[in-house]
Amino acid sequence: MSAGPLLPQLAPPLKAPEFTPTPTLTPVPTLLEVLRGLDAGPRGLTEGQAEERLGRFGENRVPDTRDPSWARLLARSARDPFTAVLLCLGLVSAAVYAWGTASVILLLVAVSCVLRASGEHRADRSTAGLRRLVATTVTVQRRADEDTAPATREIPVEELVPGDVVRLGPGDLVPADVRLLRSTGLTVHQAALTGESAPVPKSAGESDPTGTDPAGTDPAGTDTAGTGVFQQPHLCFQGTSVASGSATAVVTATGADTRFAAAHRRTGKPPATSFERSVQGVSWILIRFALLTPPLVLMANAALRGRGLETLPFAVAVAVGLTPEMLPVLVTTCLARGATLLARTHDVIVRRLPALHDIGAMDVLCVDKTGTLTQDRPVVDRAVNAEGRDDPEVLRWAAAAAWWSLQLADLPAPDALDEALLTTADEDALMAYDGVTALPFDPARRLATVVVRTPGRLGTHTLITKGAAEAVLERCSLPDAERARLRALAAAQAADGLRVLAVATAERPAGTRPHERGLTFRGLVTLRDDLVPTAAEALDGLAERGVTVKVLTGDHPGTAVRTCRDLGIPVAGVLTADRLDTLTDPELTELASRTTVFARCTPEHKTRVTRALQTGGHTVGFLGDGVNDLPALRTADVGLAPRDAAGVTRDNADLVLAGKDLTAIGHAVAAGRHAGGNIASYLRITLSSNLGNVIAMLSAGLLLPFLPMLPAQVLVQNLCFDAAQLAFAYDRPAPSALRRPTVLEPRALLRFIVGFGALNAVADLATFGVLAFALRGPGDDEALFHSGWFTENLLTQAVVMVLLSLGARGTSGRRPGPVTWSAAALAATGLFLPMSALGAPLGLSPLPGVYYGLLAAVLTLYAAGLMTARARQERRSPSLA
Repeated sequence: MSAGPLLPQLAPPLKAPEFTPTPTLTPVPTLLEVLRGLDAGPRGLTEGQAEERLGRFGENRVPDTRDPSWARLLARSARDPFTAVLLCLGLVSAAVYAWGTASVILLLVAVSCVLRASGEHRADRSTAGLRRLVATTVTVQRRADEDTAPATREIPVEELVPGDVVRLGPGDLVPADVRLLRSTGLTVHQAALTGESAPVPKSAGESDPTGTDPAGTDPAGTDTAGTGVFQQPHLCFQGTSVASGSATAVVTATGADTRFAAAHRRTGKPPATSFERSVQGVSWILIRFALLTPPLVLMANAALRGRGLETLPFAVAVAVGLTPEMLPVLVTTCLARGATLLARTHDVIVRRLPALHDIGAMDVLCVDKTGTLTQDRPVVDRAVNAEGRDDPEVLRWAAAAAWWSLQLADLPAPDALDEALLTTADEDALMAYDGVTALPFDPARRLATVVVRTPGRLGTHTLITKGAAEAVLERCSLPDAERARLRALAAAQAADGLRVLAVATAERPAGTRPHERGLTFRGLVTLRDDLVPTAAEALDGLAERGVTVKVLTGDHPGTAVRTCRDLGIPVAGVLTADRLDTLTDPELTELASRTTVFARCTPEHKTRVTRALQTGGHTVGFLGDGVNDLPALRTADVGLAPRDAAGVTRDNADLVLAGKDLTAIGHAVAAGRHAGGNIASYLRITLSSNLGNVIAMLSAGLLLPFLPMLPAQVLVQNLCFDAAQLAFAYDRPAPSALRRPTVLEPRALLRFIVGFGALNAVADLATFGVLAFALRGPGDDEALFHSGWFTENLLTQAVVMVLLSLGARGTSGRRPGPVTWSAAALAATGLFLPMSALGAPLGLSPLPGVYYGLLAAVLTLYAAGLMTARARQERRSPSLA
């Protein structure tokens, strides 16, 4: 267990998301205060001090979620509301010694729990192989004892302790929260914590007490000023990486005391998802019906027929007949099949099976810009001269500066902006120059300079300076009016979502020191984010499926809007963090639905926006990869993360994608709607048919001098229904079902099952009349009555399965599917079981031929009424089609 940070004022624990319109500022300690508080110095700790602190603070490990045990997975599966309904009925059956009924129900519960637990166990086992530490080793500066000179060596990152002095270089992952001691041209990728796509300049100098970048702009000239500890230029944090430059830093917090870990700790239990809320609503409907049915049957039979507890097994059987016993098994099978297909064909891992339904119900997807819509690299957009006209000479000068900075400043690799320039430039043009010296990019000056020999002019060198427009223009010989005009030109490009580099040159005598004054302005190079090749097509596919994309980013709003425009995303509105902080929750709920871009977002902002969308009635998915995305990802109905996301983010995601690619999300949406459509079809058809049978059976029980069906016959009938209805897990829903979110709406479902259940009850009661006519008095032969009603129930169930699963407009152009074949088998069972050898032990007997003719007429009228009602229902509620 961690003993807590030595300097709590450096890294206060992150609070739970809340509405704070005016952020408060805390004093920032000086470097001397930091070192005193850590009881450390710039020479590093001794080995003895490091060993003592390792025992006191513990290993530098990121808190990791443990995979749940089999017992926990089974217990979590048993808490499913549908499973609870079945357990209650199973216990009631056992209480009245109906052991056959109890055994069947408990077997179904066990199968459902094992299927769901095994599916989630496979997903957890798959993601366990994806976990990796933030870093593996780190270069640390330590001393053998107080009198020994410090020496650098590599140690495992787990052995790092507060007070250690570490060295960082390009490409290094920051292994803990650190305070810079010295730095040279240091820029850091903070996207995992803040969502900013551009590297952030860092320096060891004392910070601005307001917590903002002293320059207020990034090297490209776009505004990156912001509040918060992450913008402190002298602090770096675990989970970030060095983009360029080098630094020496002192460790201020490790392990559970880092901000990386705090972001994980502050996320509590996620709220109920869309699927869970829908399931709970439907379950309570079933629970009420199931609990009311036995008392009603007992009281009605006692009042009208003088029967006592001998009707209790029949009452329990009727309650079981009302409940969709196979629902837990069918839901788990549908979701498990979809999850297996996604993992096998699209490399998408479903870590929580109900999340597959949630993504099918999703109608809003919140994404970051960088890595999802754009690749994490810029590309050259244009190169313009001082008049704003295209000029390839400007790009040639900028590329030459990038090339010789790389060669002469001993950089291991070009930064993202220089790489974009070199990719676009003509290689032969670069070789025309001969470099002399280079001054690499300095975050404080916000520019870089190289000196090259001027071709054809012996003894003359050309100085090339590129960097932020403001910094370069200050060093150019220009009238004030011209300088203001060029600033406005650069600002207009930046406002259009472009990064801006200014380029200037000057000729100097050979041998003189580079003097960045009196420069000649050459022009501007604008760069934009490189779009993900598949993003536009994937966005079109999501739009066709009724999914709206919202962009939640830490970037500049102009950059995000430019990306949306390039991808063809209609931008309905833009909200920045400062404006969002002034809104109350109801105001944000109203505004969020019609806003496309949310810029400069912190983790708290992303969570508020996600919750506001949910409050507005949307089912929300969130795609994130950084620790800053974790609170919103857990708040959303379904959280998605790419495989290379931060470990804690990936472990808390519901779906893990092969890459940060919207195409994979489109496949997951289709699989979710496939599974959700089959589940919804099963519920509508099964519950309406069961309700009709129960109404008819209760009515007949009150009119007949005997039970309309024996308890054993009711249970066998239910088992036949259950076996046939498993086909819904393998059915192919109509293409229209994939074009809109699949939502289980309890009230709409209740209206459906009541309407069609009443129609089914009418058909059953009509059969009652047929039996009375065919048998000339139903009281004359109980066995024939039981057989006739048994056959009719199975045949009407088969008709319902076929007609309602196909729909009024879907009966043509489709080959028979699993549901059709299963319905045919169910009908055959209803026709042949009473006359078979198995019928007699169940109390069934063969029926007279006249009955089948009359039954065919009833079923024909029932089918016609069913199709008419279905067509009317589809016109009124297309979502139930």
